[in-house]
Amino acid sequence: MGRISAYYALPHPPIILPEVGRGEEAAIQETINAFYKVSREIADIRPDTIIIVTPHGPMFQDTVAIVKNDEIQGDMSQFRAPGVKFRTKIDMDLTDRIIQLAEEQNIAAAEITKSSARRYGVSFELDHGTMVPMYFVNKEFNEYQLVHITYGLLSKIQLYKFGICIQKAVEECKRNVVFIASGALSHRLIHDGPYSYSPYGEKFDNEIKRLLEEGDVEGILSMDSVMIREAGECALRSYYILLGAMDGYDFKGQTLSYQGNFGVGYLVMSFHIEKNEEKSTKGQGNKAGSLIDRIIRKKENEFQNKNIKKNPNVRLAGDSLMYYLVHGRNMKYIPSYVTDDMRNEKRGVFVSLKKNGNLRGCIGTIVPTTDSLAREIMRNAVEAGIYDPRFQPITLKELNELEISVDILTEPEPAELSQLDPKKYGVIVRKGNQTGLLLPDLEGVDTVEAQLNIALQKAGIPPDSSYSIERFQVIRYEDEKP
Repeated sequence: MGRISAYYALPHPPIILPEVGRGEEAAIQETINAFYKVSREIADIRPDTIIIVTPHGPMFQDTVAIVKNDEIQGDMSQFRAPGVKFRTKIDMDLTDRIIQLAEEQNIAAAEITKSSARRYGVSFELDHGTMVPMYFVNKEFNEYQLVHITYGLLSKIQLYKFGICIQKAVEECKRNVVFIASGALSHRLIHDGPYSYSPYGEKFDNEIKRLLEEGDVEGILSMDSVMIREAGECALRSYYILLGAMDGYDFKGQTLSYQGNFGVGYLVMSFHIEKNEEKSTKGQGNKAGSLIDRIIRKKENEFQNKNIKKNPNVRLAGDSLMYYLVHGRNMKYIPSYVTDDMRNEKRGVFVSLKKNGNLRGCIGTIVPTTDSLAREIMRNAVEAGIYDPRFQPITLKELNELEISVDILTEPEPAELSQLDPKKYGVIVRKGNQTGLLLPDLEGVDTVEAQLNIALQKAGIPPDSSYSIERFQVIRYEDEKP
């Protein structure tokens, strides 16, 4: 059986290479020394394959990217060192198995080949998030194949589960593997650094370093979202995958070096792991699942306990969004609490999400697009939470902070200006293929003129042009405010 023999968290500052730094790298000598220590350890392991997760390869919103080509190369010409070149073979069998297992878990993995890279409009070459660790490893050992992964902007749970897929694939393919999570901590540590200073930067670096040292997975997955955003880091998603690849083990991180004197947090860390039999999950095909499943169940129970007393329409919207966030796919079954009317009627539906009184997502359908009101709510709840282009997707951590409302639309009817009332009626304006809709009884929309202007603006219809007007009413089911 294969195994991941060692795990590392490594930064990737190009300046650390003497060909790039040209003497400036001496300021982070502790980081250099730690890199060489890691390289010697890897040489002693003599891995068949090194898996590197990087933030700087082809980046996608909804999928991880994994190189699937016999070999890949790159150089440091972007950093004025074109003579520093790399060429490495890809472990195609392990790559294929990782992709297969990810797809079984409904985690999209984009295969990056020379042709697909052109199609996606991305570069097909090694990135510095990969080449900097390779530079030091290759000084000591270069008889390995590579699995090259760029994390996507997926949820932390999906990335963690992707790490579990990696662990299982390594075991099945009988590889001796070293896992490297490439990433830098806060880029906002000093006022004259590469990015604007933030007091959250040092706080984030201290917190993630401590949690990794303590092996506190739940703590890492529960870190404050504001602190993460303000820190300006590129390592955390690599770490989520790293944690998944260690699932089923107790671990402690050993900090080999940490420096932030260039304004960016450079953490070099190795991990000591021990098998925890109690965390093994029978029948799942891997040692893991237990920790992340426990975290998921806890969040599901917390949300469902809060959600259970709500109106069935609002409850269904919340449960559908929660299911998607946990499982990465739409809920197919209709829960037993859904009423007969919800199962049998067909209506247009809008689902609105607010957080702290501010809109966080709103998507709907003017006329039904599914076979029941229940299905319409389920579909539009996920659309509002994940695919509203005005907002970042909802995260699992936000669920308990959301206020959810469901507006069920009556059949639209033609209307004259005199027949509109923004408190009672919603409005639809149409001109050719352009359509704009505004729900009734919205805060700050008190006049017919304001209602029409907003609807026209949403449709891209000039106010002085000719257009048709329809009105409709809604039955609104609202969430109680937290």
